[in-house]
Amino acid sequence: MTPWPRSPRSPTFEGAMAMERSARERDDERFFASLPATRGAAGALIRSPEGDVLLVRRAYESDALWGIPGGIVEAEESPLSACRREIAEELGVTATVRGPLVVDWVPARYPRTAALQWLFRVEVPSEDRFSLQPEELSGWEWVRPGRIPEYLPEGTARRMLTAVAVDDHGGGPVYLEDGRTVLPDHRPAGGEGSPRG
Repeated sequence: MTPWPRSPRSPTFEGAMAMERSARERDDERFFASLPATRGAAGALIRSPEGDVLLVRRAYESDALWGIPGGIVEAEESPLSACRREIAEELGVTATVRGPLVVDWVPARYPRTAALQWLFRVEVPSEDRFSLQPEELSGWEWVRPGRIPEYLPEGTARRMLTAVAVDDHGGGPVYLEDGRTVLPDHRPAGGEGSPRG
């Protein structure tokens, strides 16, 4: 009986390959750990049948009491999943996400790090089904688009008004930096931040 030839992948070869993979993985870990971290946030443009925009009153923020429904994208979570989760947590309803309207890169402002903000078109059940979480929100209000700058910080208002324009006229999603369009051929059809009311 003739013995089978010995495999070229001997235990020594396999061990060397495992050590090489391990070294590569450590190099990859060091490389990815050295990259800058950018926060993510996902917000919702929710409209009434009359075209008003839902804004929420934060229970925990002192500098900006009014805000957009939504919040931080958690580790290993997609912006879409974060939007759905935040609406469920804040308003107590299941969101139907229709799609992204705006992606806004917001530069770091001490003590906050840079962030990538997603704003989605979202439909929710009737407002009479809202069940606010008191540790998150102290209220909500339907706001005419033209009054958004009275409620929101400047950059957030620009982002929301651009989302309203995209929602009204199509053409999204639109890329922004600090609430402003930066690509000349990438503006909402109705104009940047042009509310209909």
